[in-house]
Amino acid sequence: MLLEHIASPRDVKALDATALPQLCDEVRRAILENAAAVGGHLAPNLGVVELTVALHRVFDSPRDKIIFDVSHQSYAHKVLTGRAAAFTDPAHYGEVSGFSNPHESEHDFFSMGHTSTSISLACGLAKARDLAGERYNVVAVIGDGSLSGGLAFEGLDNAAVLNSGIVIVVNDNDQSIAENHGGIYGCLARLRTSGGTASNNIFRAMGFDYRYLEEGNDVDSLVEALEALRGIDHPVVLHVHTTKGAGYDPAERAPEVWHHVGSFDIESGRKHTLISGDVPEGTYADITGAHLLEAMKRDPRVVGVTAGMPYVMGFTQERRAQAGQQFVDVGIAEEHAVTMAAGMAAGGMKPYVAIYSTFLERSFDQMLVDVCRNSLPVTFLIDRAGLVGADGSTHQGVYDLSYLRLMPNMIVAAPRDVRDLKKLLSLSAEISEPMAIRYPKDGDDMGPGIQSQRDFRVGEWELLSSGGDVMIFAVGRMVQFAMQASIELMGKGLSAGVVDARFVKPMDEKMLVEQAKRVRLAVMVEENALAGGFGEGAIRVLEENGVATDVMALGVPDRFIGHGTIAEQLAECELDAYGIARRILARWKEREGRADA
Repeated sequence: MLLEHIASPRDVKALDATALPQLCDEVRRAILENAAAVGGHLAPNLGVVELTVALHRVFDSPRDKIIFDVSHQSYAHKVLTGRAAAFTDPAHYGEVSGFSNPHESEHDFFSMGHTSTSISLACGLAKARDLAGERYNVVAVIGDGSLSGGLAFEGLDNAAVLNSGIVIVVNDNDQSIAENHGGIYGCLARLRTSGGTASNNIFRAMGFDYRYLEEGNDVDSLVEALEALRGIDHPVVLHVHTTKGAGYDPAERAPEVWHHVGSFDIESGRKHTLISGDVPEGTYADITGAHLLEAMKRDPRVVGVTAGMPYVMGFTQERRAQAGQQFVDVGIAEEHAVTMAAGMAAGGMKPYVAIYSTFLERSFDQMLVDVCRNSLPVTFLIDRAGLVGADGSTHQGVYDLSYLRLMPNMIVAAPRDVRDLKKLLSLSAEISEPMAIRYPKDGDDMGPGIQSQRDFRVGEWELLSSGGDVMIFAVGRMVQFAMQASIELMGKGLSAGVVDARFVKPMDEKMLVEQAKRVRLAVMVEENALAGGFGEGAIRVLEENGVATDVMALGVPDRFIGHGTIAEQLAECELDAYGIARRILARWKEREGRADA
């Protein structure tokens, strides 16, 4: 087995050229078996195996800089740069993240996970190289789906006039996560069908030297094409046509649903856990999609908007077909999605924008200025809010409450479970202001026993249980952990109650003040960064109202949280039931000690 002898790119260079196809087969099998066991980004990585082997055959990493856009297609790169055991040995599965990470290897230059960044990063490295008078190659690998992002256009615009050596490899598999959307893709299609000779060439128009390679999954052709670019002294685009999911038939036939997978059986393709593009019944995404589709049927003003990830709002291919013109996928272009929604709202529509929490960060300015400054009725459906598990530090949705709270006119809500989401979606139809509803990845149903029997009103909280010593004010998913923690505390002799603070803005200041005054310790719990979050806001309200109760805020600590299971991350942040109870008990003992003194 060749992989047993590949510890670095030097070993790839040392192989006889005739051995490269076998190496590609072994790398592909390792990625496939690893993903079948523990999940991961499968189809993007299968499509770039030959390209990655060729890059490390030709270039000299880490002296030469290879930057993978998004980096969710860097598995083969990791296998070839000393991390093969994490893909070949079940005892080491999970030891590396799903994205590039400088803490793992000198061959990873950036911690990445957001799209459209590679060209700008490559421009910076090339400029630094030239200013330092050094000589090395800089290569950016970007997928066609990522080209729809505004930052990619900005990077291309600057790279074209660097007057220096930079290689941009456009990995074109005619696919984003779902299908591509945008005018650039017609140009790419004409280039593919013409073998790169079409006169309508966006790259040449911008000033690039341009090369095309149809055989993007042929390692020998790739090596030859890349060798011609090594040491180049001007900007060049190498446009390669690859197949997403190459080498695994189910992924080739349905690349959208095999983009990111849970565990599955390789031989049958039968899924054991969730695969991207799936919308399991009862999840937050499914409830959102079903609700919006019904709303679209009743009201032609309702429009769903997403940025290249339709399953975020539960819009499967079937639902997209049913929605027709009332569903808009702008491609990977979050800023455009938000400002386009603002335009729709100004034109009398009722748009719903569904984007992952981590990706919505890119649209801060558009939300603040285009939506909130104009007080337009755009509803933001923020999926993957809070801790997200194995996607790692770049994907944690733990900053949205902080930046949403500071936006004037914005209503911010967080359902404690899927039942509450339904009510908040119904409420959103009546709202004529900007509104954000944020919820985690997985659906929870806390059961009918603790469900409110009344419709929600903006800014109104819910008292779930009373306590004489401690009151826990919890947001979103933290409500269920707060309730479990209250039971733990009762076993320690503390009477602890729980309030569902479902509206982070505006807050239910009346309930906050009243309930805080009745206890000796008020605790704010959120699955968000402490800085600028719910806890800080609640404590300010108590201070302004002269409430003397002891207070504490629990949330995500001031550091990036690495990959792991959600349970592991909650425990790391002490936001599981045990961690919440332990910290409250410690504070109580500290408080009582001060009182005794």
